[in-house]
Amino acid sequence: MQHELIDVLIVEDENELAQLHAELISKHPRLRLVGIAGSLAEAQTQLAEKQPQLVLLDNYLPDGKGITLINNPLVARANCSVIFITAASDMDTCSQAIRNGAFDYILKPVSWKRLSQSLERFVQFNEQQRVWKIVDQQNVDSLYQLQAKNYRQDGGSKGIEENTLARVQKLFNDQPAYCFSVDEVVSETGLSKTTARRYLEHGVDNGFLSVEMQYGKIGHPRRMYKRSAA
Repeated sequence: MQHELIDVLIVEDENELAQLHAELISKHPRLRLVGIAGSLAEAQTQLAEKQPQLVLLDNYLPDGKGITLINNPLVARANCSVIFITAASDMDTCSQAIRNGAFDYILKPVSWKRLSQSLERFVQFNEQQRVWKIVDQQNVDSLYQLQAKNYRQDGGSKGIEENTLARVQKLFNDQPAYCFSVDEVVSETGLSKTTARRYLEHGVDNGFLSVEMQYGKIGHPRRMYKRSAA
C-alpha cells in the first residue's frame, strides 16, 4: 500500500543542529523535509507556504521564542503537530508546550536516538489517525500510549559497525580531555560527515561521549564531543 509522505519543517537557528535533524528526516521513508527556518519570521512564512504536518521547533530564536508559534493560527490551520526541541528546562515553558498540544518535548543537547524514536512514534500516530475513522476506547488508549510511550533503553546499535566504532573510540581514548568537532573527527578517521555524526551520537546515547556547546564570536554554537569521565 502506498503511504503518503509526512511533510516536516525544521525551525532551528543552529545550522549544525538543523542539519542533524534534516539527516534523520531524510533517513525515514515516511518523512519529507520541506524547509528549514532560522527565525520566527521565516517559520511563519514557510508554515503558510508549505503547510507541513510536523514542525521540529526550537524555542530560542533570533527574533523571539518558538513557544509563541505553537498556538499560532498558521499551525492550527495546517493541522500541524509540534515536536518541541529546546534548551528551555523551566517548567513554565514545558507546561505551556504540553497545554498547547505539543506531541513531544525534547531537551538540548538532543539525543539522536531520542529524536529518532519520537519521529517514529509520530509516524505511527499519524498512520493510526488516518486509518481509524471511528475509534473505540482501545484505539484511543493506543493513541495516547504512542504519545507517552516509554523509551526502549537499548544500545541503539543499528547500523553501527564494530571496526569503525573501535576507530572512533580510539580517537577519544587517546585524547580524553580534548573536545572534537565533527569536522575534526572526519579528518582524523577518514569517515564521511554523515557516518561520523552517526557514530558520535551513538557514543553520546551510550554514555561513552558527552556533548559540549562551543560558542564562538561569530555564527552559531557548535556541538563538540568529548570522552565522558569514567
